[in-house]
Amino acid sequence: MTVLSEAPPGKQSFVERISERRMGPCRLIALRTPIRDVVTWCGSFASAPDLGRREALLLQHLVVSMLDKGAGALDQFAIAEILETRGAELAFASDTLRIDFAGRALKEDAPEALGLAALQLREPLFPEEELPKAKDRIAASVKRSMESTAAQASRALRQRLYDAAHPNHAQSFEAQLAQLQDFSIDDVRTYHAAHFGANAFTLVVIGDMDEDALAKVVDERFASWPPRDMAPRFAATAEQRMPGSSVVTLPDKENVDVRLGHTLSIRRNADEYLPLFLANFVLGGNFSARLMQTIRDEMGLTYGIGSSLAGVSTEYGGHWQVGVTLSKEHVQRGIDETAKQLRRFVADGITSEELEEKKTTVTGSFKVGLSTTFGLAKTLLANIEQGFPLGYLDEFPEKIRRITVDEANSAIAQTFVPDALHSALAGNIREEDVRVIC
Repeated sequence: MTVLSEAPPGKQSFVERISERRMGPCRLIALRTPIRDVVTWCGSFASAPDLGRREALLLQHLVVSMLDKGAGALDQFAIAEILETRGAELAFASDTLRIDFAGRALKEDAPEALGLAALQLREPLFPEEELPKAKDRIAASVKRSMESTAAQASRALRQRLYDAAHPNHAQSFEAQLAQLQDFSIDDVRTYHAAHFGANAFTLVVIGDMDEDALAKVVDERFASWPPRDMAPRFAATAEQRMPGSSVVTLPDKENVDVRLGHTLSIRRNADEYLPLFLANFVLGGNFSARLMQTIRDEMGLTYGIGSSLAGVSTEYGGHWQVGVTLSKEHVQRGIDETAKQLRRFVADGITSEELEEKKTTVTGSFKVGLSTTFGLAKTLLANIEQGFPLGYLDEFPEKIRRITVDEANSAIAQTFVPDALHSALAGNIREEDVRVIC
């Protein structure tokens, strides 16, 4: 991890130090930092999976997992040797509607490493003999999640809240394992050919860079990368459903994980999002939040509890989620006491003192997140993906500081509905052991 230990030159704002170029369909964003000889980058492009066919996300994940198994004239061992001898790093990830890639290298090696990333994205070999190994790795990860009470509870809640075509829906683990075995190497190659291209393609480069050298690489390797003619194929809103409960019984587990939640129509770029985000942070955003102070510290019912605005994007809505881990003997009381705190939160709102404390925490955490080259690149890319201007890095702390307690409490009252909460439990518990939750 590369830490930005020096202050920005002349205390310039981020937006004043950012340069932007268009290289064909690629939007290249560059930001020089005081760190010497190191360059970090994060990039992404829209993959537009058809969520009407839910297995598309699993296939996309499989495709991405095979990008490092050879590209162009290089097999996987040649790629690994290039990276190792130069101390460079490359990583690829499937992020629902987008493909992400990131890397880091010394200044002199950055053009070559970035060119290698382009080769892997554009000309992967997908050797057939590697397919069973890739499937096995994914299957092993799925099976580990099946043994996790937290993963099972979260998945069960998302299945309750969303239809299959919504980006936040979660397939059952059993369905994933069954579908995984049916994919062929032709499926992998066909998906890559149809979905990998310079669609809404952005590359953010941070560090001690030679901008002209990097721009030349991007121009040579990415400018000719054609976009794919794809329209978004997903449900942006969630159908409202009557509250209910799901229980996943895992008899060999000591604890029970509980998830409470309901869908939100709010989007990430709505005016009320930040007041709502800050209000929820007062409720369950960190160790000093209300839920931790009451359910854990005062009552001793849990080691961990929190709340979040989950899966909220500028493209689709998400949900309000409260998560708590309980011992079997404290499950019902823990749920009941949590529900009381949620009702109190919605009925009474938050205080000015609570709000001001969390403003300091949130803005401080934001600045810490920008103190590394990777954190800075990742945050800048995420803002661009959400459609925010480049100056949002500078604007965010001030936006948080300007939120009033009336705005926060109005957002709470208009958005959170305890009577609409669904519940999902996973652990050593049966459905008949728990009353209707909220």
